Amino acid sequence: MRAQIPRKAGFTLIEIMIVVAIIGLLAAVAIPNFVKARTKAQQNACINNLRQIDGAKEQWALESRKTQGAAVANSDIAPYLKGNTLPSEPAGFGYTPQPVGSNPTCTSTGLGHTI
Repeated sequence: MRAQIPRKAGFTLIEIMIVVAIIGLLAAVAIPNFVKARTKAQQNACINNLRQIDGAKEQWALESRKTQGAAVANSDIAPYLKGNTLPSEPAGFGYTPQPVGSNPTCTSTGLGHTI
């Protein structure tokens, strides 16, 4: 009859180090992609908000018989937007409506995109 030596159950240090290394590698790949996706989502939100503001501005200009270059205030176009307020800018800076006939821009995210 053989004598059985009790073996302790558990993970060795090498096994734990391999798992930690794999998790670190996955995190190194995933985090930059997450940052890119977040930036792209903010860009898209800003562009869509600019499209809504531009539509409200143009509708206000038509109904008020304003010409190209007429100044626009937030209070002028608010009734043409959902909730009677300008949409919030993703980076938190807010929007400033441009004169009638000019393309709206968003430069607060550092990208300077237009619709």
